[in-house]
Amino acid sequence: MDKELRLDAICGDVLEELKKIESASVNLIVTDPPYNLAKNYGETMDNLDFDAYLDFSRKWIGECKRILKDNGTIYVFMGVRYISYIYMIMEQELELEFNSWITWHYTQGIGKTKGFSPRHDDILMFTKSKQFNFYLDHIRIPQKYYRSRNNMRGANPGNVWEFSHIHYSNKNRQTHPTQKPEGLFERMILASSKQGDTVLDPFVGSGTTIRVCQQTGRNGIGIDVNSQYIDLTRERLKQEFNGFDSIDVRLARVPNDLNDQEVRKAYINNHIQWFLANHDDAVDTFITAVKEKYAHKMDEEELSELDNLVKETRQKISEPLENEASGSIT
Repeated sequence: MDKELRLDAICGDVLEELKKIESASVNLIVTDPPYNLAKNYGETMDNLDFDAYLDFSRKWIGECKRILKDNGTIYVFMGVRYISYIYMIMEQELELEFNSWITWHYTQGIGKTKGFSPRHDDILMFTKSKQFNFYLDHIRIPQKYYRSRNNMRGANPGNVWEFSHIHYSNKNRQTHPTQKPEGLFERMILASSKQGDTVLDPFVGSGTTIRVCQQTGRNGIGIDVNSQYIDLTRERLKQEFNGFDSIDVRLARVPNDLNDQEVRKAYINNHIQWFLANHDDAVDTFITAVKEKYAHKMDEEELSELDNLVKETRQKISEPLENEASGSIT
């Protein structure tokens, strides 16, 4: 990018640090605050009483409203115990504009023997006003079928998202109890900001928000009271990038009925650019799926072109430092 990014990881009390940020200066806020479930976050425990937790939430969300630009958006993760109260605070008390209640579905989670095992978290999407930015083309998912009348740039992903948890064996797993997938944050950041915008995470934790900002060309501000997590975030920003650690499996979906060779060739190249730009490691999977579906219709030249796409991607992955987004880390 022409302008160097600014990536700030700030250690401090969230309410005090938010007060230092200029009003109407941030384009997007994406955050996963403590759910008040008595989790151990090292230097802090998430165990306020009911009224104190809601008062704390009211204060930090109020500061976020002040900081947001008039066309800005805020996404807040929240567990089931408090989400209805947080919703009421945001809509009724702070008069933010409700847009979407997003469900993040995951296939692995807490096991229960009495009652049903939880398999989702929720994300509230509110905007500061009725006039807000939303970049649908940046987050579309592939169509199931090729049709000339369809928008082959893709469809709206809807409000139920499936991303896998970051398993403890994942090489990107950090020492944080509630680390969220990068692909999840990628979707929100791409949907509600553009390159050069400023994104804030008041509870940065393992640094996922700032890492995604770094790799998508956004300025990032992350706050956390735990100094260990701030150190973790700064170290994470120095790591090589080989693609985000999670992906909506639909992004590698190969449309049916790509029977015309010229249409198929053009679409395959477009698919990689449109849907897999930050997921080089998924290109191989996508090309394999293309061959399984269409190899019997391809000549040697087209098959060779597919193999070259995979080779180019592997070469790109093997030279990750060339792909690092520039930016100063503070």
